[in-house]
Amino acid sequence: MRRATPTPQHPAKRESVTSHSSGITTSVLGALKRGLAGRERELGLTVCGGRGRHSRQTPSELVAFGERTGVDGVALARTSRLVAKVDSALVQDGFDLYLHGFVVAGDGSWAVVQQGMNTQRRQARRYHWLSEGVRSFVEEPHAAIEGHPAGAIVNLTDRRAAASRDAALELSREPERVLRELPRLRMPAHHDVRGSDVFLRRLHGTLAAAREAAPRDFPELLLQPGMGARTVEALAAVAEVLHGAPCRFADPARFSLAHGGKDGHPFPVPLEVYDRTISVLKQAVSAARLGQTEKLEAIRRLDEQARRLEDGTSGPRLEEILEHERARSHEYGGRDVAGPAQPPQRKQLRLFS
Repeated sequence: MRRATPTPQHPAKRESVTSHSSGITTSVLGALKRGLAGRERELGLTVCGGRGRHSRQTPSELVAFGERTGVDGVALARTSRLVAKVDSALVQDGFDLYLHGFVVAGDGSWAVVQQGMNTQRRQARRYHWLSEGVRSFVEEPHAAIEGHPAGAIVNLTDRRAAASRDAALELSREPERVLRELPRLRMPAHHDVRGSDVFLRRLHGTLAAAREAAPRDFPELLLQPGMGARTVEALAAVAEVLHGAPCRFADPARFSLAHGGKDGHPFPVPLEVYDRTISVLKQAVSAARLGQTEKLEAIRRLDEQARRLEDGTSGPRLEEILEHERARSHEYGGRDVAGPAQPPQRKQLRLFS
């Protein structure tokens, strides 16, 4: 897993929508891990991993969890490593992972929250995984990715990237062919592949080791030692030229505007809306435990329809939406770390021009 440098202390206001609030994710996961310690059996939940060096201890913590509970901890450790590889090598969005939180229940179900930082854009991005929704680790596996979309990126988790993944797996068995083709390539509509982009000797060693291991599928290939973002991109570039299999698709991130941010960006947290949302979700979960799943299913359908509409609808510019939300925040109990949101000041009339 890659690490990022700390968040800049004075990020530019325009680009700080997510970086201002990035610390709360680390704090909440850390608090949960400490608070649940010693009560895992009672509550049925264990939190593993964390930030920086703690993230690298996640697999061993999961193996230990398996030994205590009888759950397959080795499989959970593999899942932890694979999730980290997917978000660092298959989704190449410019965000370096520095936080990996793995929450596992006594029955083996799990959730993962990872966070990455882009120091140039001064933004954070969060990656969410839920075991119940993962049908494939390498094809659209995320429950959500929260952040600002950045256009087309190397995104091998897109369902349209299946041909690229298949071709990359085949090419991993032919290191010499990859090395022969790579120096002549141009990344389609982007840039030359230069020596500074790919260290060919290291690439050859990684691919030779992968060939010896004979991975059966793409997830196994991804877990091979040394199989990082540059190796994956090199394979994808060769696959695109030789097999016509594209690797660049839309950035899968979605930025949620529902509840604002504690720092006032993009607007103060509307506490009345926030509390109502929590109330609805609590009622839905409570009803689901009693076998009444209608409300929970309705929420899921609403989310699915919203995601579909995002692709084909148009509306006001983002700046206009945010200006409107800031102006009305005080009406919904808006609040940030500085205090309650205030009504906007009326613009003074210009008496003279």
